[in-house]
Amino acid sequence: MWKDKTVSAVLMTYAERDSIRRVIDGFFDLGVVDEVLVVNNNAQEGTAEEVAKTDARQVFEPKQGYGHAIRRGLREATGDLVALVEPDGTFLPADLLKLLAYSDECDMVLGTRTTRELIWAGSNMDFFLKWGNWAVAKLVEILFNTSHLSDVGCTYRLLDRPLAEYIAKNMRIGSSHAGPEIMLLTITSGARFVEIPVNYLPRVGRSSVTGSRLVAFGLGLRMIGLILRFRLRHPGPLPRPGAFDGIEIAPDGHPR
Repeated sequence: MWKDKTVSAVLMTYAERDSIRRVIDGFFDLGVVDEVLVVNNNAQEGTAEEVAKTDARQVFEPKQGYGHAIRRGLREATGDLVALVEPDGTFLPADLLKLLAYSDECDMVLGTRTTRELIWAGSNMDFFLKWGNWAVAKLVEILFNTSHLSDVGCTYRLLDRPLAEYIAKNMRIGSSHAGPEIMLLTITSGARFVEIPVNYLPRVGRSSVTGSRLVAFGLGLRMIGLILRFRLRHPGPLPRPGAFDGIEIAPDGHPR
């Protein structure tokens, strides 16, 4: 628990068989995580068996895609605070304590992997990926006049229960560019958020997205298209930070 609030860590897995057990144990070892929930999204053979060796709870999401896995995790998690993280070894479980430190003031705490001093040698954060994530994040910051943003693709995030339920109900993207949609839903809802630096380590195994420069470039273009469409659907002033009250999104894309 964290200040009388239960904490869930949600791990979305597809190709992390060789690292997931260590990551699960790392979150439990923190002493503040009440539940580790693994969303098995048609993961590689042997993943379920590795999870079964731990105290984590595993659910199976048959719809393939990062967004589908996140939505299932947000719906299934039981904690008052819900952390989203990939179990590929690139993130430190201990950095959850940084995110939790801001949970009293914010509805969402976003990690950023673009702080040079916290990018470990050998991690998959070269010039192209670092500045690409930074540039798209700055596009969001400019178009929506938000607080500081420097990494649109960081998957290490902490949400409180009302925002987690709101995101699960209203997100529509099922594929790899679901991360920016979560960010945009948070911004346009009036929820309070802050971004803080987290460590970024070398990945265990190869990523199906950022492992290819061409695939990563295509993903970036889809992110930009999503951001521009979202801004067109929300042309007026946005709710002030702190105005979030579990509002819903209408079919036309506007809060109601």
